[in-house]
Amino acid sequence: MQSGNEEKIVLDVTSDMEDERIDKVLSAYMDTLSRSFLQKLLKEGSVFADGKSVKANYKVREGQRIEFMIPAAVEPDIVPEDIPLSVLYEDADVLVVDKPKGMVVHPAAGHYSKTLVNAVMFHCGDSLSGINGVLRPGIVHRIDMDTTGSIIICKNDHAHNEIAKQLKQHSIRRKYRAIVCGVIKEEEGTVDAPLGRDRKDRKKMAIVPDGKHAVTHYRVLERFREHTYVECVLETGRTHQIRVHMASKGYPLLGDAVYGRAKDKYKCQGQCLHAMTLGFEHPVTLKYTEVEAPLPEYFEHLLRILPK
Repeated sequence: MQSGNEEKIVLDVTSDMEDERIDKVLSAYMDTLSRSFLQKLLKEGSVFADGKSVKANYKVREGQRIEFMIPAAVEPDIVPEDIPLSVLYEDADVLVVDKPKGMVVHPAAGHYSKTLVNAVMFHCGDSLSGINGVLRPGIVHRIDMDTTGSIIICKNDHAHNEIAKQLKQHSIRRKYRAIVCGVIKEEEGTVDAPLGRDRKDRKKMAIVPDGKHAVTHYRVLERFREHTYVECVLETGRTHQIRVHMASKGYPLLGDAVYGRAKDKYKCQGQCLHAMTLGFEHPVTLKYTEVEAPLPEYFEHLLRILPK
């Protein structure tokens, strides 16, 4: 019986999982749980296939139902840390900061300190929305660890609800700058392709027929011998959207080892992607508010040295 402190997980085995070891299937499907935790559940006999307890080397079959229980997450104490923030805009309701490359937005396994949340907690004190719990106070959206640029933090629940509503309605204006591999011939274009979990690698996103509606508009700003500097405007905001959409056109982001080339001669630390412009209706004044995060130094450097 499921208690208030547990969560029941149910997974229906699909054809692409056929004859895979159950530990591998669960590790791909439950990417929020550590492999060691899943192995512990399997060793204890707490994972069931069609009602029968199975071990790690059990091979699943299409149509089977996998079930197991996980305890409610024990949320660690997240402490404020005096980490410098580049503030782009701030008032009593919202804070917009320029996130640097390499900073994780909110705490998660392996990253409980030095995150944007730790920095924001120090900066704002108790003035943060509590809707997303102690791990993500004030966080209403996120950008990837190696993506730089503007991100909005909500200081109270009213602001959080209003900004979340705008995100859901896709009314927030979000313009990114990116450097992609390859020379784009057309001046502008649109990628309209649904996104979902990659069927072969659950930790990646992919264009899938039954995925979520996703639209990216792009415009060429400058061409180089082997690269293109582009502006990407999000009509929707899905996980890894720009990275997957541009890669699908044959123009993966420079430095993106996940969706592009494993190595690049410029030794980029992650994808060259910058959330430059963020425009929204202020949750209290209702006035349109727009901020712009300047290009980071590494990005400017690449634009200077890329051969034309």
